[in-house]
Amino acid sequence: MKTLEDYGIKVPAILMPNKKVDLKKWAVIACDQYTQDRDYWKKVTDFVGDEPSTLKITLPEVYLNDGDKAQRIEKINRTMQEYLSNGVFADPVNNMIYIERTTGYGRVRKGLVTAIDLESYDWKPEEKAQIRATEATILERIPPRVEIRKNAPIELPHIMLLVNDSAKKLVEATGNAAKKDAPLYQTELMCDSGKISGWKVSDELAKTDVLKELERIEKEQTQDDGSVFLFAVGDGNHSLATAKTIWNNLKAAGAPSDSPARYALVEIVNIYDEGLTFEPIHRVLFNVDAQKLLSEISAKLGGNVCECSNDKELEKAVGSSKADFGFVYEKDGKKTFALLKTPITDLAVSHLQPALDEFLKANGNSKEDIDYIHGSDEVFRLGGKDGAVSILLPPIAKDTFFATIAKSGTLPRKSFSMGEASEKRFYMEARQL
Repeated sequence: MKTLEDYGIKVPAILMPNKKVDLKKWAVIACDQYTQDRDYWKKVTDFVGDEPSTLKITLPEVYLNDGDKAQRIEKINRTMQEYLSNGVFADPVNNMIYIERTTGYGRVRKGLVTAIDLESYDWKPEEKAQIRATEATILERIPPRVEIRKNAPIELPHIMLLVNDSAKKLVEATGNAAKKDAPLYQTELMCDSGKISGWKVSDELAKTDVLKELERIEKEQTQDDGSVFLFAVGDGNHSLATAKTIWNNLKAAGAPSDSPARYALVEIVNIYDEGLTFEPIHRVLFNVDAQKLLSEISAKLGGNVCECSNDKELEKAVGSSKADFGFVYEKDGKKTFALLKTPITDLAVSHLQPALDEFLKANGNSKEDIDYIHGSDEVFRLGGKDGAVSILLPPIAKDTFFATIAKSGTLPRKSFSMGEASEKRFYMEARQL
């Protein structure tokens, strides 16, 4: 008979802060959000103050290129150790945790927090692992994250795995059973980001119902080549790739097979969850000629350009299309909204990103001259600011998502996001490494 471990799942020992800690100040949004918005992170810093918080044991990527990164990482590791030593964490919870997150938009997303075996995951599509990356991994983004994680005594995940479960039983039915008991925690989230509650999943529930549903999904997700595609990485691809890199290094150095570094804490979410919206990840380019960019991208994609009168008109046009793009930039001293209509019939970003890469390379730009942003508000805020050009992408469809990944491998980097920026996973649960 199979066990949870056969499906790359391990019931974790989860660390939660003690009852005296203010969870609203403890829980902070994923570090890869608001990467162009220092004001957001200043508000978070001011709100947290001197209280224990995951802000103090993570490194928001808005600061990643600052000159004091090494000092920040050293302080993070020191603070982690202090939290472990000074009783900030309560006794470990040796259970999976079912969570319900109500976002600031009123959507309710359900998740199952557990640990996964990194031996069951690979970001390389040719490996056909049980847990697969959905997007191309940017290898240059791994070393900075390795620096942060390699000496960290605990991990706090913003990794979210997708499961293809139209029957809604692995997460949702498990949650209904877990909710018969009182919540382990519940709190509002800062910055008008909604609220979250969590319930322990009993050992019996994990070893019976969860295991049974994994067996069912295994049968449904067995591919023609015999491989099993259980989970797709929805958020936190580079964080999971970092954990895998560190585990591979430790394993090569002789680490025991049951090392805590072999596992990573994640949240499993059903792709069919009504509270889970797929949002495109938009682009913003710096130090480029806006007119030249629009002209060359239009030519490469075989599209036609027309101007919209305002941001609402542009957002509506792009949002109702499958492969049209909105460009926001400055022309003749005013913010301009241009719609690029294309004849593309498959995933739009798979055509746009190579064209952008080619443009940047041909015009002598560096990789730092493009960023990936969440939410249309950021597109319109940044477009035209200091010469930046932002690009609004059309919606991403869910229905053939797993089949596309299984057939074609990973999507272009930063192809989609699960929800708006404020809906991303907040750091809450931790695990000792």
